[in-house]
Amino acid sequence: MADIEQEYLTFILQGEEYGVDILCVQEIRVWSSVTELPNKPDYIKGVINLRGVIIPIIDLRLRFGQPPLDYNEQTVTIILRQQSTSMVVGIVVDAVSEVYKFTTQSIRKAPAFGSSIDGCFLKGLVSVEEKLIILLDSDSLLNEDDLYRTVQRNEASTVQQQAKTDSNSTLSRDAPSLSSA
Repeated sequence: MADIEQEYLTFILQGEEYGVDILCVQEIRVWSSVTELPNKPDYIKGVINLRGVIIPIIDLRLRFGQPPLDYNEQTVTIILRQQSTSMVVGIVVDAVSEVYKFTTQSIRKAPAFGSSIDGCFLKGLVSVEEKLIILLDSDSLLNEDDLYRTVQRNEASTVQQQAKTDSNSTLSRDAPSLSSA
């Protein structure tokens, strides 16, 4: 049985090397400004108009909970297209690295981290010389529901926080004052 080879475009993000299926890569662009949108998660930088298609731009550092980095001449936007749908998203990364071919047998399953660490983006890990490359699952990375779920969570927590604040101010307003006792 022949072992299937698949190509991955790798890129750098905070000193680590990540890879995405090259069949999902539509193009690689140098960083350029975006049109910002209101009321969005921090990791969504805005949108661009790419040949008539409006594409959301995601800062992958922020999406992965890493500290932000000032963009420079090495910062690139990788335009990804989900193979199963027409979803197109740009991901901002520190730099593009290489294109590798990996066999399915060379890809090791990521270890289980339990429920405290979200491993939904991980497809697996591959050893190349002395380094590990983290392969991302493009379908999970480009899942529309997951991309925008944080917005709903933030809205829900904002509503809960506002309700708690309103409740506390009602309690303190209705509570008898010590000085009046």
